[in-house]
Amino acid sequence: MIGVVVVSHSRALAEAAVALATGLLPPQQVRIEIAAGLDAGSFGTDAVAVSEAIAAADSGDGVLVLMDLGSAVLSAETALELLETPPQVLLCGAPIVEGLVAALAAAGGGADLAAAAHEADSALAGKRAQLGESEEVSPAAQHVPPPSAEAQPGVDPGQKHAGTTSGATRVEAELEVTDEHGLHARPAARLVAALRDLDAEVGLRNATTGAGPVPGNSLSLVMTLGVRQGDVLTVTATGAAATTAVERVRAVVKGDENPLSSGANHSQDGTKDP
Repeated sequence: MIGVVVVSHSRALAEAAVALATGLLPPQQVRIEIAAGLDAGSFGTDAVAVSEAIAAADSGDGVLVLMDLGSAVLSAETALELLETPPQVLLCGAPIVEGLVAALAAAGGGADLAAAAHEADSALAGKRAQLGESEEVSPAAQHVPPPSAEAQPGVDPGQKHAGTTSGATRVEAELEVTDEHGLHARPAARLVAALRDLDAEVGLRNATTGAGPVPGNSLSLVMTLGVRQGDVLTVTATGAAATTAVERVRAVVKGDENPLSSGANHSQDGTKDP
């Protein structure tokens, strides 16, 4: 699993960003290190501290480094030169708060360094979508199972369509979102975490607004759907654990704090090998 380093001019800012990200997300096994401030109360960045944080965060799969301001980038670049045997490192230009949340969600799901960096770089997509700003469709969004002609707004919430596509199980459902928070940060993170270990490709579409479809394993893209309480979510799942995936999405949109218990009777043959 990759590690993450947060480089900031302010120790308090970095600690708050990490506290926010880890508080929003389900428990993660991602190693997070902070290199921030010249001391507890002074602003600045220290290349030596950054190099030590990178070394501490590395478990062999690489390290993603997030930075707050331009000179933090210079410190991170210098830190790489200080390491005798630098691990695989990506310096990421993503916003430090949104990027950290997205990167941790991806890394916790087993994403490699490049994929986690892509998620972090896409982290502003949800905010831009809510503000009505244009956003190019991510390449990841082009690889989701499209809803069938049957799955359209107006279908009774909870109705399923099951079948097979090229030998793989395919399940579709129209789910009314009853969680008062819709699919904002915390429930969206629960949804992504609930799908991470399943052998299923899941596409999500806001049938009420027409937003999507997006892959269910991308927190950044799920946030672009702008799902609110009362919206209808189209779920399309393909794979051995398709039924379990749909049931876990159903649990999340109804406000279940433990969606992993949903669809448990289908998980024996639908959980990815570790």
